[in-house]
Amino acid sequence: MDFDLTAEQQLLRDGLTHFLAARYDLESSRKAVKTGAGWQPEIWRAFADELGILGATLPESVGGMGGGPAETMVIAEALGHALVVEPYVNTVVVAGGLLARIDSPAARGVAEKIAEGDAIVAFAAAEDSSDDLGTVTTTARRDGDAWVLDGFKALVVDAPLATHLLVTAQTDDGVGLFVAGYDADAAGVTAHAIRTVDDRQAADLELSGWRIPADALLATGDDALAVLHRAVDAGVAAICAEAVGAMRKVLDDTVEYSKQRQQFGVPLSSFQVLSHRMVDMLIEVEQASAAALLATIKLDAAPDERARAVSAAKVTIGRAARFVGQNAVQLHGGMGMTEELAIGHYFKRLSALQYEYGTTDRHLARYAALTTP
Repeated sequence: MDFDLTAEQQLLRDGLTHFLAARYDLESSRKAVKTGAGWQPEIWRAFADELGILGATLPESVGGMGGGPAETMVIAEALGHALVVEPYVNTVVVAGGLLARIDSPAARGVAEKIAEGDAIVAFAAAEDSSDDLGTVTTTARRDGDAWVLDGFKALVVDAPLATHLLVTAQTDDGVGLFVAGYDADAAGVTAHAIRTVDDRQAADLELSGWRIPADALLATGDDALAVLHRAVDAGVAAICAEAVGAMRKVLDDTVEYSKQRQQFGVPLSSFQVLSHRMVDMLIEVEQASAAALLATIKLDAAPDERARAVSAAKVTIGRAARFVGQNAVQLHGGMGMTEELAIGHYFKRLSALQYEYGTTDRHLARYAALTTP
């Protein structure tokens, strides 16, 4: 099988990489997340208008360019390498990919806004630490020409930035999937803002009589769960690619630092034990890259085959991110965790990635369940 990028995919990667190198510096990004709006809206607008990456992987029917999982992998890896905090995976990969697969005016309308750069969608599914999409206590009841939602959604990443919410709630026909415009000040919604350890914006959401339009319901029961699992698996594959990009940057910076930093009058890179440690880091990165590629390739396979590949990648990425991140910090010494040095920020992101869309342990359990006769 040919794993090489096509000419178009190489152009996509090179164009995005050059853009990020020229216009996405770490200092501005950290300033935005710590003291500003939490992101850079002008960068998001450029993603849509100048690069077209917000619609690159969405179908032409919603204004996209018809790309697929391979294009998503290329984009996510480049974003991870630059430590981009803008909500690409949650909005474009998970929400956009899900909405583009549902035949309804509401879904199509929001998907078109995503491709145009006019919508940020937060995925409000988790209610506790179980990550079980089928276990939902939030309820939705019909009231005239509206749905009324009551319940709680935990750690909804990107909620403070969101224009729309993708919400799961229990209906009379099983788990329901809803999409609706979101305003943190709307009646029936109480948002408790959180900044995560890796400088992402999030919130716990209390829903108490939140009224949304009747056409906000996209699917129920098995149909809703099937499209949800497909979308979340796509999100996992994307963050695996993002982690690979971040780990490559961390490894490159560590190798470069070891050549410059001297101890006992010689560079750190001249010590054999440290060289061996960096080779071990490289092996972990390459294994992670192969696992992320396999997960990407298998996204259009049968559900069980897709789930096995995705969970295997998440477990591999979790192990690699921990090993590479911790060793990079150790090899940098005390400087590794300072705000001034990039390595500390990448370490925090790699640590958080191990828990997004299911922990390493949860995916290991899913893989075991899917491979047990």
